[in-house]
Amino acid sequence: MRHPVLCNLFLASGLLALAQLMTPTEAAAEARLALVIGQSAYRTVPELPNAANDSKAMTELLGSAGFTVTTAANLAQTEMRAAISDFAGKVGASGADTVALVFYAGHGLQIDGENYLVPVDLDPKREADIPLQGVRLNDLLNTLGALPTRARIFMLDACRNNPFPALSGAGHGLAIVDTKAGAPGSFISYSTSPGAEAEDGNGIDSPYTTAALTIAKQPNLPIEEVFKRIRVAVAQSTDGRQIPWESSSLTTDFKFFGDSSGSQPAIPGASAMAFASGTRSVADWRKDLQGKDAKAAYELVIADDTVEAYQAYIELYAQASYTPRLRTVLERRRQMLAWERAVAVNTRASFEAYLANWDNSDLAATARRLLLRVQNRNYALPVAAAATPVAVAMAPTCPCSAPTTPATPVNPAVAPVIKKRVDDTLPKRKVVETPPKRRPPSDQVVYDRAPPPDRGPPPEAVMQGIGIGVGIGLGMGMGGRGGDYHDRGRY
Repeated sequence: MRHPVLCNLFLASGLLALAQLMTPTEAAAEARLALVIGQSAYRTVPELPNAANDSKAMTELLGSAGFTVTTAANLAQTEMRAAISDFAGKVGASGADTVALVFYAGHGLQIDGENYLVPVDLDPKREADIPLQGVRLNDLLNTLGALPTRARIFMLDACRNNPFPALSGAGHGLAIVDTKAGAPGSFISYSTSPGAEAEDGNGIDSPYTTAALTIAKQPNLPIEEVFKRIRVAVAQSTDGRQIPWESSSLTTDFKFFGDSSGSQPAIPGASAMAFASGTRSVADWRKDLQGKDAKAAYELVIADDTVEAYQAYIELYAQASYTPRLRTVLERRRQMLAWERAVAVNTRASFEAYLANWDNSDLAATARRLLLRVQNRNYALPVAAAATPVAVAMAPTCPCSAPTTPATPVNPAVAPVIKKRVDDTLPKRKVVETPPKRRPPSDQVVYDRAPPPDRGPPPEAVMQGIGIGVGIGLGMGMGGRGGDYHDRGRY
């Protein structure tokens, strides 16, 4: 009769122990939250039908990958900012094991080296209107970057052509965003290279989203490999006109779909070498590409998407049909890297260096405007700065822009005080060495303080007046100066 009871006790103990072992694993399981924005119905420019299709398809894909998806379409500026804020609130409440993903399909612009997402109500009359009417990409990155998360993923199908006639001076495509310069744990992907324009595509989805919908479904692929395969697929479907780009500072692995047995299909012509981490030199790439078929070598360097890989291919395959397009990609990439540095350094020298090499580029007008802004900042010292220490702190530190003549005080009324305090030490000692002033003659003192002749004072009053006059004269002539010296000696 006692054996069943013992068996039940053992069974209960075993289940309790198993539950205790499983609880940490379940608690450690990552939460997945996604915000999908599709901007299609723009009010002042033609619609983007594929942007709406892209957002719907990505919502379905991310939902099947375990994400809780918030989808928003055709947002005005205030609505877009509210959507980002609400999403950040959900991410913050979800905990540090959260993977946050944002997919954006629509127009994007770069103004003065800054990238902007375009609300549907944007109606600019000049470039200066974009910071007022758009939504800065950096605001989105910083909002989520300030939250404790496991990973932050940004997919931007936003590099389409600039449709706003008033922004003829804006650069093509988006500027480079280096995730390594911000909070670690971020991954950002553009639908095409920085400074280039993406195509809307002939199908119901853009080339970028079409490739993502297919490749991201492949199980057990790390995110870096997913987007390298997306890059090769888009380059193939657009005949090299569009090459997606990404930057990563991830500190943990991420896969859209879980583990799966069996080997994964490889990119045509690619090998494990294409996915090795770290940047290799041009010499390393020449060695790796030597003897390979031109097409296979092309897909390898496209998957890597670095200046070194492109340079090595151009040197080895000068006569290949892929070389002219890679020359264009390489030149634009070098230009955008130089532009990124110029804007980040933000000095006269940095913009002059950019213009020395790319004076005829689409970003040259912006570089000249920013150069003028920097020059005005260095030379036009604001008169409103009242305190001299502030003026000294704002003085240019670059030798190339330092003024040749001494700067005048910002507030001339302060100058006499400064001079007196500086020259105070020596006069103090001179005063001590100077003989005291002579006592004025007694008759002069008596005369100055004598009452009217009709009321002559008694003799004791005359002597009292002499004492007062002498005391006041000596006190004002000697004691006052000495008091000032001692007072200053305390400071």
